[in-house]
Formats: sequence, C-alpha cells, structure tokens
Amino acid sequence: MSELIPPEDKIEITQITENAFYYFRQDELRHRLLLIEDLDGAAASLYPLRELQSKRRISKTVTLKDSKGNLKTITLVVEGPVSVSGCTTREKVYEDNANRCLLLHIDGSEDQDRRILDYQTRAAAGAIDRENEQFIRRQLQHVQRVLVPVTVVNPYAKYIQLPEQVFKPRRTMTLLLAFIEAVTFYHQYQRPVKRDGQGHPYIETTAPDVEAAFMLLRDVLFSKSDELTNASRNFLELLKVLLKKHGKTSFHAREIRQQLRIAPSTLKRHLLELERYGYLQVNRPGRQGKYEYTIPDYSEYDRLKSSIDGHLWEVLDKIRSRHQPTGSPLAHQE
Repeated sequence: MSELIPPEDKIEITQITENAFYYFRQDELRHRLLLIEDLDGAAASLYPLRELQSKRRISKTVTLKDSKGNLKTITLVVEGPVSVSGCTTREKVYEDNANRCLLLHIDGSEDQDRRILDYQTRAAAGAIDRENEQFIRRQLQHVQRVLVPVTVVNPYAKYIQLPEQVFKPRRTMTLLLAFIEAVTFYHQYQRPVKRDGQGHPYIETTAPDVEAAFMLLRDVLFSKSDELTNASRNFLELLKVLLKKHGKTSFHAREIRQQLRIAPSTLKRHLLELERYGYLQVNRPGRQGKYEYTIPDYSEYDRLKSSIDGHLWEVLDKIRSRHQPTGSPLAHQE
C-alpha cells in the first residue's frame, strides 16, 4: 500500500519512541500519512498519536540549558492532523486505538493463498510485467498529487444512522462521516464547485458517494457490531462449515485441531472466548475424559449481517428518494 502514496505525503517508521514525536518540526507531520510497520514495537508512542488524531496537536514542556548554561522552560508543539496506518499480529487492539481506526483484516482464505502463490511463481518465472506495475503505481501517485484542498459538505448527513448493533456508535459515526467525506474529496473533479454565502468554495457529497462508502465499510461495520475478535469469528464460521460438511452436531478439540492444523494454544484461546460469550456449549468429560463442544446457533452471524445490510439499504433508499441538493440560497456553481 505504501508504494501507492506519493513519497512527499508519507513518513515510514520502523520503530519510534513516545518522546520522538515531540521533536518533529511543528508542521512536519501535518497532513502526512504515518506508516508504522509494527504497532507492537511502537506501543509506547500510541498515546501521542491518538492525541494528534483527536486534538490535531500535541505539546510538551521541557527544561533545557541555553548557551550560557542557564535553565529555561520551552514548550514543544507539533501540529496535526495526521493519518496513521499500522500493522499488528495481535488478535485484539487496545480499545482507545481501535475506536479511532478502521480495522482491516487480511484475507486468510484458501482462495487468497492460491492467488498469492500464483503471483509468486509467475514472478519467479519472469511472467510479471514489472514496468506496467511501476506505471500503475506512478499513475496512482500522480492522481493524488492533483487533488487540492476543498471543503466537503454532506447534505445527506442528517439521514445517516448507524445500525443499533454497533458497540461504539459515537466513534464509529465520526469514522463513517469522515470516510464519506474522503470518498467525496477523491471525486472532487467530478463534482461541481459551489460557493457559500461568504464566497468560500465547497463541493457536495452525492448519493453515490454515500453508497460507495457504505459498501467499502460494510465489513468494518460488521466487525464493529460483533463482540468476537475477527480471529475467533473466522474460527467459528469455519467450524460451522466443517460440521455441516461432515454432517456432525458436535466435535472434540483434538479432531478440530488436526483438521485445521492450528496450534493447541491458539485453539484453546478460541474455544475459551467462544464459550465465554455463549457461542459454544461444552459438555463435560465423560468416560473418555474428552470435552465435547456444540454450536447452539448456526445462524446468529447471518442474522447480524442481514440486519446491518437491511439498515444500510434503508438509509440509502431514504437518501436516494431526496432530490439532489442545490446548496444554500446564496450558493452558485462555478
């Protein structure tokens, strides 16, 4: 992903300490994308990052010696806003960080494995057009370079409501509205520029912008409405498929571990979480001393997704039924 961003708009970081953020130049991070390769190695620096995202500035008062050896107090100020992208192998992210982020999970399916392996073998065989890849990367970078700052007005915001299943609606609504604004911003050359009563230029969000944002964030809304971690959810859905495939209604941990070829500690962690939240029922050991597990409800996740999809389409239908807004009475198109 980082190769698709213009170099002047990003800062790639392998590891950084908490204090280091306060010693950037005041505007060095403003409107930059910070790419952190491993969030686990930058855990101590996440607090100032959260402040840069929320308050759009951080400050720190320190004591320094001047050239004559006298102590003086100065305040270091670093301005935002910033966009942060990072990777982690943890199944669960600290809540204050997760609430400010769009959590995207890698595709661990067998189909994706096949696509990656196919690309690797074709690359090794020299069957990949590297020049075309570079051309596409440069083209995407140039597309971003021609974008200019412009105010985005979303006249449909008053119709947008989150599904009631979302656990943290305040943060999620902020993320959703900001994402719709970003979609509109990227379409700025396909939108007429208008001016408000004070003569300031702006562009308006359209119904297709809202629909595109909903479709792109659909899986994110699913995950923010699910009390399970993504890893445990994937494990549970895979369990349902396996049991249906073999016509079984219960299973033992050992047979599942052998079929899925996962580590015992990982399996134990998933089983404990699913049992704790009531997604698995456990029959205590009998004569053979084995725990037997059953899934009480096979359709709970389908109902959740169906309910969220229905809500999103209801909102979109309401937006589509409204006429395309023309802006304020004093607005005019350029």
